[in-house]
Amino acid sequence: MDRIAAMRLYARIVELSSFTAAADDLNLPRATVTHAIKQLEARLGAQLLQRTTRRVRVTRDGELYYQHCRRLLLDLDEVEANFREAASVPKGRLRVDLPGVFARLRLLPHLPEFCARHPQIELDIGTGDRFVDLLREGVDCVLRAGELGDSGMVGRQLGRLAQVTIASADYVRRHGAPRTLAELAQGHVAVNWASPTTRRVEPLDFMVGRRRREVMLPARVTVSGVDAYLGCCEVGLGIAQFPRYHVADALADGRMVELLPQFPPPSLPLTVLYPQQHQMPARLRVFIDWLVELFDAQGLE
Repeated sequence: MDRIAAMRLYARIVELSSFTAAADDLNLPRATVTHAIKQLEARLGAQLLQRTTRRVRVTRDGELYYQHCRRLLLDLDEVEANFREAASVPKGRLRVDLPGVFARLRLLPHLPEFCARHPQIELDIGTGDRFVDLLREGVDCVLRAGELGDSGMVGRQLGRLAQVTIASADYVRRHGAPRTLAELAQGHVAVNWASPTTRRVEPLDFMVGRRRREVMLPARVTVSGVDAYLGCCEVGLGIAQFPRYHVADALADGRMVELLPQFPPPSLPLTVLYPQQHQMPARLRVFIDWLVELFDAQGLE
């Protein structure tokens, strides 16, 4: 019998003043109870109970040990009850990392609904496009757009983001709008995007029917941050590609112009990533379920 079980048994003997009653209460053989108490007393080096044919009397050492057992068992029961409650009622701190612009435009406006639904969850939100080591940094999940390598994380795809090829209205006035990929490759420049992790410059991508075409244009500027990428495009330094949600307002008011809409860039998968674990915490499970519900309702395209 382990120590916790022996403590529970001892406490019941004290409370019921009977080996037999404690054995019946815990559904244990009488011999098992007697043996367990002898082992407990031997381990402690103290006599806890004085046994007669009629009753059980607690010694001074036994009373002191009982008080300690009672406090420890109450604390243990409270801890286990809290974990059981957390498993059924999501609560606690949840650390998530989100792409900044996507979070501001598509997720944060709906966050009050999640907070009202789960008032015992405390959200700790980071935003950015850098690589996040979830295990080392203690982050529960990240939301990422684009094709993902093998990170060892569990991924759940939430949908796909439509992309557009754009240039500023000023750029189009100066250079014209290409009508074909051949025209694009002749006399146009891009704002180059370099991966923040690999620093590899990515070409512009287009879908021609079902085939994917890559076009690498000359560029005067290479960036690895989303804000700088958009900023350079806005001031006319070249052509860029963005998820449509990111530049919808600029397209609507004419600051940006969509180019080659007949050859759209391939859409980007939007994925929530989280560490593999034996049992997902309830707070993480309900957050991911909410993300799925949110994007199913509003769509991503």
